[in-house]
Amino acid sequence: MAKVERIDQRVAQYLKNAGYEKWSRVYATVNRGRMMTSNIAECINGCLVEARELPIIDFLEQTRMLFGSWNCKNREIVSYTKHTLGRKFEDILVSNTIKCSRMKVVASSEYLYSVYELGIRYIVCLERKTCTCGRFQLDEIPCPHAIAVLKSKNITDLHPYYSDYYKPEALVVDYHMQ
Repeated sequence: MAKVERIDQRVAQYLKNAGYEKWSRVYATVNRGRMMTSNIAECINGCLVEARELPIIDFLEQTRMLFGSWNCKNREIVSYTKHTLGRKFEDILVSNTIKCSRMKVVASSEYLYSVYELGIRYIVCLERKTCTCGRFQLDEIPCPHAIAVLKSKNITDLHPYYSDYYKPEALVVDYHMQ
């Protein structure tokens, strides 16, 4: 916020008035996933350009058909997913695993560990799924420090350490129609 205030006081004041929980993942009261964008609204608008000229009932029918076709396509895609995570999140785990290769892990208890990276100490608690870097609890997927701890314990199954939101079963439920 200090950087925003230096650039434009009006923007900083607007963000403060809006409430941190509405735009900051750290203060969000619900899990909002890894990012929030307006891209979906822009995509929908782009797909419905011609439909906007129709009477309201026909416009709504076009919208229903668009969402139905997207849902059907996404349901088909997730039905073929065999990985434990979606591809994007699998890539994050791989990246985090690469980053942890030079970290030093020191156990404090069964669940609490100090992880040293370039002279900086991070505290990882496996029981609570937290790290002082903030990524583990914010993303609900093991950060590089947590993966360093898990590797030091010879734990290869990361399944219990990431959110069910990232698992294919959650996607299948999202796109299942009754």
